[in-house]
Amino acid sequence: MPKNPNVKRVMVIGSGPIVIGQAAEFDYAGTQACLALREEGYEVILANSNPATIMTDTTIASKVYMEPLTVEYLAKILRFERPDAIVPGIGGQTGLNLAMELQRQGILDECGVELLGTSYESIQKAEDRELFKELCLELGEPVVPSEIAHSEEEALKAVEKIGYPVMVRPSYVLGGRGMEVVYDPESMSGYMDAAAGVTPDRPILIDRFLGHATECEADAISDGTHAFVPAVMEHIELAGVHSGDSACIIPSKHISEENVATIKEYTRKIAEEMHVQGLMNMQYAIEKGKVFVLEANPRASRTVPLVSKVCNIRMVPLAIDIVTSELTGNPSPVPGLKEQEIPYYGVKESVFPFNMFQEVDPVLGPEMRSTGEVLGLSNSYGEAFYKAQEATQMKLPLEGTVLISVSNRDKPEVLEVARQFAEAGFSIIASKNTCKLIREAGIEAEMVHKLNEGRPNMLDLITNGKIDLIINTPIGQERKADDSYLRKAAIKKKVPYMTTMAAAKATVSGILSLKKHGSSEVQPLQQLHSTLH
Repeated sequence: MPKNPNVKRVMVIGSGPIVIGQAAEFDYAGTQACLALREEGYEVILANSNPATIMTDTTIASKVYMEPLTVEYLAKILRFERPDAIVPGIGGQTGLNLAMELQRQGILDECGVELLGTSYESIQKAEDRELFKELCLELGEPVVPSEIAHSEEEALKAVEKIGYPVMVRPSYVLGGRGMEVVYDPESMSGYMDAAAGVTPDRPILIDRFLGHATECEADAISDGTHAFVPAVMEHIELAGVHSGDSACIIPSKHISEENVATIKEYTRKIAEEMHVQGLMNMQYAIEKGKVFVLEANPRASRTVPLVSKVCNIRMVPLAIDIVTSELTGNPSPVPGLKEQEIPYYGVKESVFPFNMFQEVDPVLGPEMRSTGEVLGLSNSYGEAFYKAQEATQMKLPLEGTVLISVSNRDKPEVLEVARQFAEAGFSIIASKNTCKLIREAGIEAEMVHKLNEGRPNMLDLITNGKIDLIINTPIGQERKADDSYLRKAAIKKKVPYMTTMAAAKATVSGILSLKKHGSSEVQPLQQLHSTLH
């Protein structure tokens, strides 16, 4: 039971409906938070306008309000229910934004509601790009060169200073909405014309685009003084693809031990400096061996369920223990948490709605497009990736014909992939330049025309069911437009496709693993956890 008799009722804000770019991952955190709060003796009032979630089940919270998640409706609930406290960081960015606005408008103070966890000021420091950039520089942590623009004139000057290409986005958006990679002044002017409502309060954020960098992230549990980082998650797709859309490996496989240690150190220092209480997610990019800080999110992230299951750590209940510690008098659990060696791999893959929108180019970018995620677990990284693909209903073929067409930037890596596909027994068909390179390396391949080069071409082969797997890596605006017909055809014919060399390598690794060793024995999650040490 709560030791502070003044706090008996706690409100939790969910993440709302599942739409493209706002998936169901936060349901896990919300459910775990409600159950942990009730276990500690609190009455839980949940606001979440999604009856399809587990957290809105009548057994999870004490009371459930399925009202629109707006400040107006939440204010009505607060004034009627009069909870004693609110947990802001459980419903993702939606819940955090709403709690901050309720505080900003004085509604929490009016209703006598205490903000549990990370303070309003610390959340502002993480959300404000300039304040966060200053903090990182004070701590000696490299950040990507960036500027803030309040008009088209300011934006063009900022880009001149940073240099093209740049990543541009509106401030305070969900799921990377409105984010775009801009390559030239004409495109920049077009973006600014389309970005309605750019004001001093809603500026445009401009970052140097790290074109060939590895992106990764880390979740932390912090009590305001100490922070613990269970693992570093490596994104399979390169920087520039939204973290919610990228496949992800836990623990990281291709990041050096030195960089992993740096990321964990940076995460701990930022969490402790901002006095984060509860959960925090950090995003990073590694370019030429150097780690850059991208952003901090002082809330539950999409990856909390993955880290919890792979690392066998109850992240959300631990976070609830921390945010209620001043009320319960219980000590912080953070000092007692120890790092573990993970002898297996977890691969998260995103689930996309492209099969419902077959004329939409499915190439991934900075704006999130997924609606869910799955997790594959195995002692083998390749098999874990294979399982994850199968769970998204895009089962990888173990034989047949692979079509390979890659950008010049990826040519140095294509030989390794082609050689492994040949080893797996696949027939290789490739575009003119890619085919020439593969043949010169002594690997058998057949050349096929692109759409504008004659017939039969790639589209004909896909349409006629001659292709079982596609490896196509676009680069730049022109190439993306040129190759979009391949990706659209793959969706229509339900042909698995990979648009990065990292994903291609993971794919062939999974195929080889299954062909050489067969599918491993299915193990209960508890059995996998027993191997942690």
